[in-house]
Amino acid sequence: MTGLIIIAILILLGIVVVQIGKVTDLASKIRGEEEIELRNNRAQGRWLMVFMVVFLTLCFLTAAYYKNWMMGYGPHVSASAHGGELDQLFDTTLWFTGIVFVITHILLFYFAWKYSARKGQRASFMSHNNTLEIVWSSIPAVVMTFLVIKGLVAWNGVMADVSPDEDVIEIEATGYQFAWHLRYPGPDGLLGSRDYKKITGANPLGQVWSDDKNLDDIHPSEIVLPVNKKVRIRITSRDVLHSFFLPHFRVKMDAVPGLPTYFVFTPITTTEDYQLGLSQYPEYNVPSEPSDPEGPKLWETYNYELACAELCGSSHFAMRRVVRIVSEVEYDAWIASQNSYYMTNVRNTRYDTRLGEIFDTEITERHDEFFTEMESLLATPEGQDKILAMKYTEFETGSATLTTHSKYELSNAAELLIKYPDVHFEVGGHTDNTGDADQNLALSQQRAEVVVAELVKKGIDQSRLKAVGYGQTRPSADNNTEKGRAQNRRTELKIIAQ
Repeated sequence: MTGLIIIAILILLGIVVVQIGKVTDLASKIRGEEEIELRNNRAQGRWLMVFMVVFLTLCFLTAAYYKNWMMGYGPHVSASAHGGELDQLFDTTLWFTGIVFVITHILLFYFAWKYSARKGQRASFMSHNNTLEIVWSSIPAVVMTFLVIKGLVAWNGVMADVSPDEDVIEIEATGYQFAWHLRYPGPDGLLGSRDYKKITGANPLGQVWSDDKNLDDIHPSEIVLPVNKKVRIRITSRDVLHSFFLPHFRVKMDAVPGLPTYFVFTPITTTEDYQLGLSQYPEYNVPSEPSDPEGPKLWETYNYELACAELCGSSHFAMRRVVRIVSEVEYDAWIASQNSYYMTNVRNTRYDTRLGEIFDTEITERHDEFFTEMESLLATPEGQDKILAMKYTEFETGSATLTTHSKYELSNAAELLIKYPDVHFEVGGHTDNTGDADQNLALSQQRAEVVVAELVKKGIDQSRLKAVGYGQTRPSADNNTEKGRAQNRRTELKIIAQ
């Protein structure tokens, strides 16, 4: 229905235009074409002057009205160290081009009015004017040279890379339809290598797990950065062309498939400080949600953002991400709360190419976990069982032979026994319920004795240790699951005297 109404309106407008043309043609025949043309020229000149005044006035009024919403003006000064230089460059360019814009429009409309056709006057012909041509060629050349040199200086400063020994945080942003996949280095401060051929659902960036630098990398859902700390961002794309755009920091760089790019910048204003700056302006003291006038103000909900500045597809809008700039203390707490993608999502799954390996970080974590749990047991009141499962002391299936990696937990146990020389322990052996019960009982006894023998080799007095095999009679986990059966093939430490 709406479409039919629009078509009808267009048809009527066409009819009106045709009728006006016919009326004008008829009037020209009655009063004379020359007189009508002269009258139209004078009227057109006057209306063009009116239009010029209204147009230029609106240009300045709207610029002043919307100033506090525009980047670079009002509260929206640059939030990065390099951004002020870029804003100054744009202001200089705007100043020169603004002068030209105003002068050319005044002359354009003024000439249309002043030199409109009049009776008895003829236009003079001027083939050329050397002075005028030199002026209008030299002035733009000088201005353009100044702007180009100023822009080149700014470009070289903004696009400078970091030196190898510079203190910098390096993160990575990979664009794809329709999101950004972010990657931060872990405690080692280094991002691991990638191979696009390894990209899968479980490995969205194609990280090479044989590279140890990848093991602690994290994949957060937002960009969080410390204030006054230089940041280098690796930028790439997994499919089509995207553009990494941080408008508040004056950062914009294309994300090109197969061609990694980068940008270096230093944020100088925290999100909180930026919001407080906005709170000083009436435009940002309105409700964030018009439907909730009692809700938070616009400045309270304002955030820095990461956007894609390239039209990359139908859901291009979905690539927006929140960016938070915080104090260094807050950043350290945030980064410490993040988990390694590999350790959380890949480790010990069918996608793990390093099954069976024990990493230094895991050894440290297991050591701390072992001592924390044991010291908690030592503080447990008398009369309660004080049993600590030796989770990582493992035996070959159906055997009393320790696996290679069990030595780490046995070393932890020996260290603990040395630390508490007056404590006596029972080493309990278990098995799952597979096979003959009597054989399982004997096997569990052998496993407990093997652990005792290993601890004695590490300098522990054998009188402090007692080996007891429980077989399948006292499982430490549910034998109905594979995980439980695996746990029942381990041993445990029980405090029997303190």
